[in-house]
Amino acid sequence: MEAVWNHAYRLTASWSQAEDLTSSTFLLAWRKCGEIRLVRESALPWLYTVAGNLAREERRGSTRFLKALHRVPDSSVEVDHADDVAHRLDGDARMARILAAVRSLPRAERQAVELCLLGELSTSDAAESLGLAESSVRARLSRARAHLRTKLEELS
Repeated sequence: MEAVWNHAYRLTASWSQAEDLTSSTFLLAWRKCGEIRLVRESALPWLYTVAGNLAREERRGSTRFLKALHRVPDSSVEVDHADDVAHRLDGDARMARILAAVRSLPRAERQAVELCLLGELSTSDAAESLGLAESSVRARLSRARAHLRTKLEELS
């Protein structure tokens, strides 16, 4: 459970969102226990993939909600001050910049980064989880690192 929470935090840069994402991931795992694909007798790659998918869905939903909120004049809905403060912390801000750069990567590179760099899976486990050759995952990681270096230098 701790590994999934850590992965969720790396994906969201928010403690509370990581807790919610971890809960949702295990709830889905419970519901689909017969469909879980084990990699070397471990469900961790499957759980990381589910957490990544749920994080992307949550991000899209939040974006739509905020856009709708900005269209409503003098809305009585207030943004949670605690979330605003949390995003101003240096560690969270840095993580948010990194995650923005990761999200801008092409899908194939982003998947490799989420599983291997953020999820700390080995390239062989990630390759098996994605149904690819290990050399393909290593190549995707190499390209992703080059892209991330460039993007993060531009932000600095």
